[in-house]
Amino acid sequence: MKKKIIYIIVALAIIAVVVIRLKSNKETTQNRVYHFNKEQAINVQAITLKTENIKNDLSYTGTFEPNKETKVSADIQGKIMKVFVDAGSVVRKGQVLIQLDNSLLKLQLQTIGIQIEGLESDVQRYTVLANADAIQGVQLEKTIFGLKTAKVQLATLLEQINKTSIVAPFGGIVTAKLTEEGAFAAPGIPLLQITDISKLKFTINVPENELSQFKNNQVYSLTADVYPETTLSGKVILIGSKANMGKSFPIQFSLNNTVDFKIKSGMFGKVQLKNDKESKHIIIPASSIKGTNIQPQVYIVKNGKALLQNINVASRFQNKVVVSSGLKAGDEIITNGFINLFDGANVLISK
Repeated sequence: MKKKIIYIIVALAIIAVVVIRLKSNKETTQNRVYHFNKEQAINVQAITLKTENIKNDLSYTGTFEPNKETKVSADIQGKIMKVFVDAGSVVRKGQVLIQLDNSLLKLQLQTIGIQIEGLESDVQRYTVLANADAIQGVQLEKTIFGLKTAKVQLATLLEQINKTSIVAPFGGIVTAKLTEEGAFAAPGIPLLQITDISKLKFTINVPENELSQFKNNQVYSLTADVYPETTLSGKVILIGSKANMGKSFPIQFSLNNTVDFKIKSGMFGKVQLKNDKESKHIIIPASSIKGTNIQPQVYIVKNGKALLQNINVASRFQNKVVVSSGLKAGDEIITNGFINLFDGANVLISK
């Protein structure tokens, strides 16, 4: 009985020691953790806003697309005997690209040719005999009908043989080779892709309030982002009649590529509309914007506190942003010192 009491006392003592040690460790850990003082002023840098004169130049970004692009397939099925081009090959309209096996069709062509020769001889002989009333006229008619049928079969075979040579529907560049010699071709199965970039299309999306800037058949200056020094002339060929998901309308231009075809399909470019009139706007550094692209925000300083303010962005250029609403001249916005900064924080502006 005494032993049991001793064991219980020892167990309770051990538990007490463990609890005390855990409590001590917890207090030590909490003392080591940094506790941010939300009342302490945060050092920041700020600027006082003023309106600036800028030209109302409008710039729209778009994508260059090929004038024509297609995937070439066979009109009839057959084994591919020869592929005459490769990816990157420049081809002209009507050039033979792929040759299918037509040996069996040529044998059938020879057979039909022999039949036609025999039928033509029969027609000549039966015509003489019919004129002499030596045979019935119906026999001559059947032979003439058979000759006409054979000639139709001949024309059909010639057309089939012609279709074994797959030609380029227009001039351009082979941008994809999708088959090899020995493969099987069939209608609807793409074999090659041909892209014509001698002429290009350029498409931008324009808000409805700026749609009046563009007129059909008018010419505008375009540039590719990778070749800003090269100016291209694009004529408006399409003004969209239906807005997209972003509530903007597509504008499409047609233009000639450079002589050396520098502009490639898929490149980004711009159309710039010049305006000599100037207007005053609030311009802020792009780095001062927080929030999201959908709802941009900045920290403004009021009575020594940092307050988040929603803004609307009109446009961006270089590392600056033109603000259309949400800020006014005289407002003070924070441009640096965002670490630990929060809405309502006390701030100290560094000079």
